[in-house]
Amino acid sequence: MTQELTSALGKVYLTIETDPENRWIFTDWQGYLTAENIKTGAKAYTAALAKAGFSCVLNDTRSVRGPWDHSMDWVINEWAPNAAKAGLRHFALISTPETLADGSAANFYGQLTAFQGHVFDNMADAKSWLRQHSK
Repeated sequence: MTQELTSALGKVYLTIETDPENRWIFTDWQGYLTAENIKTGAKAYTAALAKAGFSCVLNDTRSVRGPWDHSMDWVINEWAPNAAKAGLRHFALISTPETLADGSAANFYGQLTAFQGHVFDNMADAKSWLRQHSK
């Protein structure tokens, strides 16, 4: 199942795919993200994770433009504990090195305690790591 979330301007900012073969939720974030986009998107894929009964998320942020530090407090203190309660145990984030979004990713993982997460710079390594935990 695939779900697309669109901004107020009608642009897709998040695609969420349930991957039953790998037993994870795949997310593909795009463009400039507002605090509201991040909250709505994170809640949507957490709901998909809980519904599927999975414990892993493959989170691709390579197409994000700009930082998302404006949402860090909410992500760490509200979303992460709630995602862990929904079953999230392993979170692979793919980011592009030396971008503002990558700086946000590093900040996120520096503060994350609710579940295990790793930042990757390519899809193959992220999938390989996640497969160790998704079966």
